[in-house]
Amino acid sequence: MNRNPIVPFVLIMVFGIGLMFFLSFKGLGDNKEITKEHEGGGEAKTEETASANPEDLYKQSCIGCHGDAYQGGVGPALKGVGDRLSKDQIKEVITKGRGAMPANMVPAEQADAVADWLITLK
Repeated sequence: MNRNPIVPFVLIMVFGIGLMFFLSFKGLGDNKEITKEHEGGGEAKTEETASANPEDLYKQSCIGCHGDAYQGGVGPALKGVGDRLSKDQIKEVITKGRGAMPANMVPAEQADAVADWLITLK
């Protein structure tokens, strides 16, 4: 039997064009949902905000650089940081960053609580 070699290419082309139209319409539908969320009309996904517990904030934002036991790593050790820095200095480092530490790793309204907690680490 002699088969036509062009048939598989035509089938692939038809399948590709169909898939392109399907994904385009799917994208339009998703775009409408995203627009509705930004306008506040849809069910917006609520991002879990960090609790007021400073230790939870540490686990969420700081543990990667300062270690799980506050021993340091990429960042300096935090045990005894209250002996080296005042509360205001610690708060300034938390909000403005210093060296390789980026600014605003902890929300500004919770920087006082984290600074108080860091002073008590021994």
